[in-house]
Amino acid sequence: MKILLMLRDEFYQANPGLIEDAKKLGDVRILYTDQGIAKDELIKEVKDVDVILVAVVKIDQEVIDAAPKLKYILKHGAGYDNIDVEYAASKGIPVTNAPGVNAQSAADHAFGLMLAAARNIPQKDKEIKSGHWELSMGTEVYKKTLGIIGFGAIAKAVAKRATGFDMETLVYTNHRDLAEAEKLNVTFVDKEEIFKSSDYLVIATSLTAENRYLVNQETLSLMKPTAYIVNVSRGQLINEMDLMGALEEKWIKGAALDVFEVEPPINHLPGMREVVATPHIGGATFESIKRIGDLSIANIVKLMNGEELEHVVNGVHSRVTQR
Repeated sequence: MKILLMLRDEFYQANPGLIEDAKKLGDVRILYTDQGIAKDELIKEVKDVDVILVAVVKIDQEVIDAAPKLKYILKHGAGYDNIDVEYAASKGIPVTNAPGVNAQSAADHAFGLMLAAARNIPQKDKEIKSGHWELSMGTEVYKKTLGIIGFGAIAKAVAKRATGFDMETLVYTNHRDLAEAEKLNVTFVDKEEIFKSSDYLVIATSLTAENRYLVNQETLSLMKPTAYIVNVSRGQLINEMDLMGALEEKWIKGAALDVFEVEPPINHLPGMREVVATPHIGGATFESIKRIGDLSIANIVKLMNGEELEHVVNGVHSRVTQR
């Protein structure tokens, strides 16, 4: 069994047990990918692997075709839009993810971003460290209207945290979980209402072809001039040029972004004063990385034993393999 690990660089140090456990199952090859990897290099690396455990590197048709021995692709996280799951299915290759495993970490980060933007925390920290002491006014989160796009594990965790701030919580989603909504005291609304009414709008939904650029000039124009957008999902859910225009024209107050359309970003959006930016670290906690690693190892063992895999996203069942 040859296992290729393509994770965020810090993940290896955060969870060294993953590498140790993987080595018990077969030969392990480690790639450090935070600075990107050229397609031709990636194709060389996958040519003899049985299993790929991947974070954000794109696994498309060309990469899959370059790996004739490939038996299994695991997403190190929940969102699997970087993997061509349909083409993998056509090749009989199962793809699994780790839904909800990093939800608590991402929800913590969403609230951290929200508070940082509301109180100008990054700007004030930078100023005071440079010797500049100046008062600035912020806005409260307490009893404000929180809008959440999506109602999966991360969104529900954000909604639960909002109860501690006495926030009114609105949710826009195509998947209405009425029982959970009642528990969390949230109200389902349509798309127009979520943009019109939110003081803080948290994006916590999976990226699909239908919701790409959900946040655009039209929807931004509906928002309050005092509103903030927080994105802990996928950068492609926001049209970044439209968001930059909305910030420059003061259609909204600010944005707090953990994800970008291109990572690292190639435009000036993260450098704008109205923006709090972090480098896609919503799920990057020691606790969540350990949970994802444990689930990944358990699923590789299941594959080797010909057992049913957990969290299959493309309908392909495990195939018996040899150690």
